[in-house]
Amino acid sequence: MAGISGHWAFAFGVLGNIVSFIVFLSPIPTFYRIYKKKSTEGYQSIPYVIALFSCMLWIYYAFLKTNVTLLITINSFGLFIETIYVGVYLFYAPKKAKVHTVKMLLLTVVGGFGAIILVTQFLFKGVVRGQIVGWICLIFALSVFVAPLGIVRQVIKTKSVEYMPLLLSVFLTLSAVMWFFYGLLLKDINIAAPNVLGFIFGVLQIVLYAIYSKKEKVILKEQKLPEMQKPAVIVAEDNTNANKKLPELTHEQIIDIVKLAGLLTCTEKSHVATCPHDVNCGVEATNVENNIPKLQTVEAS
Repeated sequence: MAGISGHWAFAFGVLGNIVSFIVFLSPIPTFYRIYKKKSTEGYQSIPYVIALFSCMLWIYYAFLKTNVTLLITINSFGLFIETIYVGVYLFYAPKKAKVHTVKMLLLTVVGGFGAIILVTQFLFKGVVRGQIVGWICLIFALSVFVAPLGIVRQVIKTKSVEYMPLLLSVFLTLSAVMWFFYGLLLKDINIAAPNVLGFIFGVLQIVLYAIYSKKEKVILKEQKLPEMQKPAVIVAEDNTNANKKLPELTHEQIIDIVKLAGLLTCTEKSHVATCPHDVNCGVEATNVENNIPKLQTVEAS
C-alpha cells in the first residue's frame, strides 16, 4: 500500500508541477498589458510579493524534509518568475505603489525570511526545525490564497472583473486540488491543509467572475442605447431648416407666371392638333417659345 501511495503521490506531484507552472505563467498577459501601456493601472503587487516569499519558504522547507523534491523544482521556477514580475511592476508603478512594494519586499523577503532562517537554525534542531518551518509555510501558504481577496473586494466594489484574470483563478483552483492530494498521500498536513482554503477561494473568484462579467455586458448594452436616438436629433434639425421663410414673389413675377401658364396651355393644344399633319409645327413651337416673357430674377434679401 505504501508503494502504491508513493506512486500516486508522485503522479499528483508531477501534475501539481505542470498546473503550478501554468499558474506562474498566467499573469504574463497582465504584465504584457502593463508593458504596452507603460502603467500598472489598478493592478496590485501584493499577490506577487507574497508568492515570492512563499516560494522561498517552501524551498527552505523542502530542504529540511525528505521525498519532497517536486516542491523544490516548482518553487525554484516560481522564485525566478515572481522576481521578474515584481521587477516589472516596480519599473512601471507610480511612486506611491512603488514605495509600498519596496516596503513589503523589505518586510517579507529580507526581514521575514532572514529572521526565520536565523531563529530556526539557532533555536531548533532536527525534526522540530522541520515542523516549525512547516507551520510557518502553512500560515504563509494561506496568505497566498488570501491575498487575492483584495482583488475580490475591488471586484465587488467596482462591479468590474477587469483586474481579476479568470485564467489565474481557474488554474489556482486546479493547483490547489493537485497539491492537496499530493500532501494527503504523503501524510504531510502542511502541504495538504492550505490547499483546501485555496480551492474554496478559487471557486469564489470564478463565481464572482461569472456574475460580474454578465453585469458588465448589460451595462455596455445600456450605454449604447442613447446612440440609437441620434436620428431624432437630425430630423429636428431638418424641421428647423424647413420652417425658414422662402422669398416672396413680386407683383410683376406673379403676372408673368399667369401669362406663361396660359401660353403653355394654348401651345400644347395647338401642338396636339397640328403636329400630326403640319411639317412646320416644330418651327412654330420654337417661335412660340421665343415669345414667352422671361422672368425677372430678384435676389432674396
